[in-house]
Amino acid sequence: MKMDPVVHFEMPAEDRKRMSEFYRKAFGWQTNQLGPEMGEYVLVTTTEVDEKMMPKKPGAINGGFFQKSEELASQYPSVVIQVDDIKESMKKVREAGGKVLGEAMEILNVGLIVSFFDTEGNRVSMLQPFSR
Repeated sequence: MKMDPVVHFEMPAEDRKRMSEFYRKAFGWQTNQLGPEMGEYVLVTTTEVDEKMMPKKPGAINGGFFQKSEELASQYPSVVIQVDDIKESMKKVREAGGKVLGEAMEILNVGLIVSFFDTEGNRVSMLQPFSR
């Protein structure tokens, strides 16, 4: 059976400007606020893209932030961010206003992982893979 890869993510935000600033500071992501015709959606670039706006790096994804609303049934993102140095990234998350949830723990044969809350209360995880 053909696998369908993850190619995009979306996360709700009460304050998209604040959320954009958090991810810029903590991970170096770039954002682009779209206009009212696109629901003020914020495009998020996490990796270099080609002329067709597709990620150049295989497996990398980009995404977006949308306005949090009581009417939307599903507002809980599920993303894992790969990092080179989990301890340094935990420090950056704290400095950017996030709250790291405990200490990094090992996933056997995979790497080190830790969850955190960003400035909008979204639970996200960071993974430092073991060298292959």
